[in-house]
Amino acid sequence: MILDTPPTTVCILRLSAIGDTCNVLPVVRTLQQAWPQARFTWVIGKTEAALVGRIPEIEFIIFDKRGGLRELLRLRRAMRGRRFDLLLHMQTALRSSAVSFYIPARVKLGFDRARARELQWLFTSHRIQPREREHALDSFFGFAEALGVHDRLLRWDIPLPDEALEYAHTIVEENRRLLVISPCASHARRNWRPEHYARVADHATRLHGMRVLLTGGRSLIEKGMGRAIEQAAQQPLLNTIGRDTLPQMMAVLKRAAVLISPDSGPVHMATAMGTPVIGLYAATNPERTGPFFSRSYCVNRFAEAAVKYRHKSPERLPWTTKIEKPGVMDLIRPEDVIAKLDGLLRQKRKRPVQLL
Repeated sequence: MILDTPPTTVCILRLSAIGDTCNVLPVVRTLQQAWPQARFTWVIGKTEAALVGRIPEIEFIIFDKRGGLRELLRLRRAMRGRRFDLLLHMQTALRSSAVSFYIPARVKLGFDRARARELQWLFTSHRIQPREREHALDSFFGFAEALGVHDRLLRWDIPLPDEALEYAHTIVEENRRLLVISPCASHARRNWRPEHYARVADHATRLHGMRVLLTGGRSLIEKGMGRAIEQAAQQPLLNTIGRDTLPQMMAVLKRAAVLISPDSGPVHMATAMGTPVIGLYAATNPERTGPFFSRSYCVNRFAEAAVKYRHKSPERLPWTTKIEKPGVMDLIRPEDVIAKLDGLLRQKRKRPVQLL
């Protein structure tokens, strides 16, 4: 056993990104249930803290990755006089390992040697058991299992501010289902064509009477995508790209009937809110990074992409392979997404609008 007795102080180190933050949270909830007397601290990125930082049972220490050495020195001051029983080093980036150096802990638990990329293994005292070809959420649960906690509490319970809840009320219309489209991922080659999104949006409005909402960040690519979808659409839709906050987006996703998105953070935000996701996957593998409860709803063209661009089946490629090639998302047709949407709505037809 790594620990002889349950810890009284636990630190989680996961700075980014939004999707991984959402996937880590159920592990933290599980450990909170297993160790009710323990105090939990989470060293987290600034953007990610805007999403989960209101959870009252966790102390959050924000680390601004843009701050460089200044932030490391600030963290060192914050850690002065503290020593944790346990550090869960749940990010393999070298920057995160540099941060871990300033977090005093009796036990520092990280990934197994095969998955401890960027020399993470040099910064940990113990490692989780090796596993292959797991979903990201399952891999994070390897930390709990290494500590003797084998139950899984798939619970998020992310508090949302009143302002975000009020915002969602202005978006969602009573007795009309909401389709949210978050069209952009962090890598442009995971993005689908705007005219394809427009075609799906028109179908949702015409056939299902849905309200369609576009959401996303403030980058020029995202704003340009939103304008292009609006121009291609024949039916009215609401474009809030660049105008809502993460808590506002989360509140809207909680009330949505379905989210359509490529491999991106909102996929996991919707999962945390209990909203089904139609994920668009060709550049990446949904079995590794897809919406945990909605993988059957995903349009999965990763196998075709592997053969076309890598001349191998997915089973012969490393599990972390990404096929972010020009045109890879064209393997997904609008008809594929429409079929998934129609099937999902048939299953959810009797589901009432979820009020906050």
